[in-house]
Amino acid sequence: MTTVLPAQAWTALPAGAALLEALDAAAGTTRLVGGAVRDGLLGLVCSDIDLATRLTPDEVMQRLRSAGLKAVPTGIAHGTITAVGAGLVAEITTLRRDVHSFGRHAEVAFTGDWREDAARRDFTINALYADMPGGDVHDYWGGIADLAARRVRFIGDPQQRIAEDHLRILRFFRFSARFAAQIDGDGLAACTARANDLMALSRERIAMELRLLLGLANPVPMLAVMLDSGIFRPVLPELDAARLSVLARTIAAEAALPALPKSWERRLAALLLPADPRAAEVTARLKLSNPERARIAAAVQPTDAPPYYPAAWRDSAAAVIDRLLIAGDPDAARPLIGWQRPRLPASGKDIIARGVPPGPEVAARLGVFERAWVAAGFPGDTGVIAAMLDAAAQG
Repeated sequence: MTTVLPAQAWTALPAGAALLEALDAAAGTTRLVGGAVRDGLLGLVCSDIDLATRLTPDEVMQRLRSAGLKAVPTGIAHGTITAVGAGLVAEITTLRRDVHSFGRHAEVAFTGDWREDAARRDFTINALYADMPGGDVHDYWGGIADLAARRVRFIGDPQQRIAEDHLRILRFFRFSARFAAQIDGDGLAACTARANDLMALSRERIAMELRLLLGLANPVPMLAVMLDSGIFRPVLPELDAARLSVLARTIAAEAALPALPKSWERRLAALLLPADPRAAEVTARLKLSNPERARIAAAVQPTDAPPYYPAAWRDSAAAVIDRLLIAGDPDAARPLIGWQRPRLPASGKDIIARGVPPGPEVAARLGVFERAWVAAGFPGDTGVIAAMLDAAAQG
């Protein structure tokens, strides 16, 4: 019995129809592949459009341009062209087979054999191809059965697949956390045996996988497996299974505030010890962006005592919300959602007007006023503000 992929909305777009016609999809020359097929069969929305084709990269470029689509040679050495049209971005890759592989680098040769192309992919559920626009699914490695069984399984020998691409260790756990009913034993054994291979990966790649894993609805059970198996030990030894209960508490607190955006930085901070100087080492090692580093550094600081607005004034509402959710207190965090830092209703001129001569003392006296005003809850009454300025100027 043929499995048929539900209709894909992008194929009805003028750019989508032009793309499929240009690449002879109706004749079977080009098929949808990978996550779009997997997620479509599961009824999930997938924003990534990946196509596999028998056409050479040069042919793809020429055909796209003739069809009025922009062709970007994003990975032409490995056969990948990105097509861009109105409301459409799609990656088209010529069918390939590996000649040599070196961890994350492979020497490939183009092929016309769909099964050869499928054999070089990571997991069976990611090696599904669908005719477009009809949707008939082609399955060379049992991916449909694995999808039905909620099983994430390497294609062929897991050890060999990991040797070809070390990132597959982290992808195995992430995909298992997202799709699997239980973790595949052979895959787990291979990942455990080859955990040291992660040391050869760029830290940016590790950070990206960590972002995606921590962004899942509930990564705690899979993180427990990974920590118990020593997966993170070669690259992130700071992560401690004892902190998983804190992460679980954080996720539960997030669930109590559904309007608040989820944050992978908050979740990583939950896995680190409060005020642990190693937090800075971890974020530097992962080569996170400056905003990500700053957010995590703020989130791991100890939670202030109530009221929390002074801390929000000093460190930002987002930082205090992160700390409160990590502490498992969504009720305290709720009033800070959407809170805007008020403007300080005074300046050095107001201090000088009260008899303080210009110089460093003005800034010091303004600081006294600021602390008093914040502690009082940011009053807006002009009389109260004037009295506070008088007191600050008098020392």
